[in-house]
Amino acid sequence: MRSFTFHPGPRLMAGAGKSESVADLLPPGPCLFVSDEQLVGLGLTDVVRKTLEDSGRPIVLFDGVEADPSRTTLEAAVEAGRAANVTSVIGFGGGSPMDVAKLAAYLLGSGDNLDDVWGVDLAKGPRLPLILVPTTAGTGSEATPISVITCEGGVKLAVNARPLTADWAVLDPQLTVGLPRGVTAATGVDAIVHAIEAYTSARLKNPLSDALAREALRLLTTNLLTACTEPQNLAAREAMLLGAHLAGLAFSNAPVAGVHALAYPLGGLHHLPHGVTNALMLRHVLQHNSEAARDHYAELAPIVIPDCEAEGSQARAAMLIDRLDQLVRESGIDTRLRDYGIDISEAPVLAREAMKQTRLLVNNPCEITEADAQRLYEAAW
Repeated sequence: MRSFTFHPGPRLMAGAGKSESVADLLPPGPCLFVSDEQLVGLGLTDVVRKTLEDSGRPIVLFDGVEADPSRTTLEAAVEAGRAANVTSVIGFGGGSPMDVAKLAAYLLGSGDNLDDVWGVDLAKGPRLPLILVPTTAGTGSEATPISVITCEGGVKLAVNARPLTADWAVLDPQLTVGLPRGVTAATGVDAIVHAIEAYTSARLKNPLSDALAREALRLLTTNLLTACTEPQNLAAREAMLLGAHLAGLAFSNAPVAGVHALAYPLGGLHHLPHGVTNALMLRHVLQHNSEAARDHYAELAPIVIPDCEAEGSQARAAMLIDRLDQLVRESGIDTRLRDYGIDISEAPVLAREAMKQTRLLVNNPCEITEADAQRLYEAAW
C-alpha cells in the first residue's frame, strides 16, 4: 500500500426529522443562524429555530446569504455574530449558507484576518462550535473543510483548512422533499462531478476516498432522475443526500479539478448556479482528460451503466462520458453556453479567469493550458 492521509469529516446525524435535535449538540449561549431569505420565507427554518429558542439559546438570524456569497456578505455575518457574542454557529441551507457559516465560525473563534487565510491549510486557529444542515443534495459543503467566497471582479477565493470542518453534519431528507426540479438537477450534478473528480484526482487520490466516491456515484446516478420527476419521493431524497455527503467526504480528501476550475468563471462572471456551470463543462473536460484518466473512467462505467458490456477501457470511458451527458440532459439542464446568453467571444476571458484556479487545476489528471481552456469553452458554446 502506498502511503496516504485521510481526514474524516464531521460527526454525522442522519434521518428524517433529525434536524429538530440540533439544540442537543450545541453549547449554551446565543447562536448565529446562517441561512437565506428564501428558506426563511418558506418556513423551512421555523422548526429548528423554535427548537433552539425553546432550549434557551437566543437566535441571531443572518439570512442575507446570496448565491455565490460575497466577501461583503461574509463580513456582515461575522459582524452580526461578534455584536451578539455568539457561542456557536449553524449553517442551514445549500452550499452558500454553509460556506458562510464555516468561515464565519472560524473568523469569530480565531480572530484571524481573512486575507491571511485564503488558500490551503493557512487557517490554523480555533473556531466556534459549528453545525451544518444541508437543504439540498449537492454541494457536500457540510462534509468539507472548504469555504468558497466570491471576491472583487467575480474571482472565487477559498479557505481550505481542517479547522473549518464542522462538529456535526445533520442530514434530514425531509428538508429536501419538494425541492424544485431545477435545483434538484443542478445540485445533483454538482455532487456527481465531486465523485468523479475525487476518483480521478491527480495528487491525493487514495483507497478511502475512492470507496466513498464510488458509492456516492452509485447513489447519485441511480436516484437523480427519480428525485427530479418524483419530488416527494423520500427514499430518492435520502439516497441523494447521502450520496452528496459521501462525495463531499471524498473530494475533501482527493480534491476536485478541471471541471470545477472551468465552471468557476461561469458562476463568478455570469452568476449561474454552480451545478449548472459544472454541467456545462462536464462532457468537454472529461473528453479532454479521457486518455490520461481512461482506466479510472473505465472503472466507473459499470457503476453508472450497470449493464455495461463494452470491451476495453477506451470504449468504457467513452460510454461513461456519454451516459453522464445523457443524465444531465434528462435532468432538464440546458448544456450549451449560448443557452445562458454567453457569447463565444467571451471564451478568451473565461479561459484567463480559469487559469487563476491553480488550486484546482493542479489536481486534474492532465494539464489544462489557457489555450485548452479556451478550446473547451468554445466546444461548450
